[in-house]
Amino acid sequence: MFIASAYAQNTETSIEHIKKVAEHANRVFPPFDFVHFSSHFFWLAISFGFFYLFISRVIAPRIGGVIETRRDRIASDLDQAMRMKQEADTVVETYERELAEARLKAHTIAQAAGEELKQKAELERKEIEERLEKKLADAEKQIAKIRDKAMQNVGSIAEEVTLGIVKKLIDVDINKETVRSVIKTANY
Repeated sequence: MFIASAYAQNTETSIEHIKKVAEHANRVFPPFDFVHFSSHFFWLAISFGFFYLFISRVIAPRIGGVIETRRDRIASDLDQAMRMKQEADTVVETYERELAEARLKAHTIAQAAGEELKQKAELERKEIEERLEKKLADAEKQIAKIRDKAMQNVGSIAEEVTLGIVKKLIDVDINKETVRSVIKTANY
């Protein structure tokens, strides 16, 4: 019996439940029920109004602030980039001008050094030529002295040889003065 009474209670609730479901099935879905349309429209307008106020007073200013901050940052970054580009252009221009001046100065220094080296080389060449000419003159003097000395010796040698040859060939003693005069006429 215990089971039957529980089953009976359950049956009774089941019947009530079926009645409620049937009654509910006959009703229209409340959002689509035109009886409640005005109240739905009223609450929609209030919800939309609060939502609009929330967006316009809280969210939109924050988003606008973020956008404005980004716009300002981008503008300042662009300004800074332009300044840096102008500074870089100025530095490059200064560098190129100084480089051109340095090249011109180096060219001038090289020309001056070349001229100076030419002058030094010319002076050294002249000094060397003068020394060589002096040495050549000294050498010519020494050669002349040696030649004169040799010629003097040649004369005495020629005298002795002539005396020796004449004595051997013809077996006659000739006077040295005679031989000397003959050799002088022959330019020895």
